Amino acid sequence: MIQRLSHVTLFVNNQDDAKDFYVNKLGFEVRTDHTMDNGFRWLTVGPASQPDLEIVLMEPKPSPMLDDEASQAVRLLLKKGVLGAGVFHVDDCQKTYEELKRKGVQFKGAPEDRFYGIEAIMTDGLGNWFSMTQPKA
Repeated sequence: MIQRLSHVTLFVNNQDDAKDFYVNKLGFEVRTDHTMDNGFRWLTVGPASQPDLEIVLMEPKPSPMLDDEASQAVRLLLKKGVLGAGVFHVDDCQKTYEELKRKGVQFKGAPEDRFYGIEAIMTDGLGNWFSMTQPKA
C-alpha cells in the first residue's frame, strides 16, 4: 500500500544555481548532495518544516528516463519558464512576498485575494514557477 510521496523532481538547467536559489533564497535545507561514480549528481532539498519530503533538483540530461529528444524538450520548456511546479503554503503571503522580494526572488505580481486564499506567483529563475499561497481559514 502506498503510504506517502517522499520525493518529487524539479527539472533545472543548472544544479548549482538551483541549490543557491532553494537554499539561500527560500531557506530550504540540503537533504542530499552526492555525485555518483558515473557523474550523475543526486541533489535534494526541502523545507525544514517538511522533513519527509525531498525535492530532487535534476538536470534534464539524456538518461534511461529521458532520451536526447525529451531532454532537449524539457530544456526548452525550462528556458521558456513555463513549468508550473506546485504550491508553497505560507502563513502570511504578504510578509513572505516582501521578505523574498528583498532576497531577489522574482514574482509575476503582488499577492492577490483568490477564492482559495491569498496568492503570489513566484519563479525560481530556472524555468519553474510556483503559487505561493496563504490558504483561507
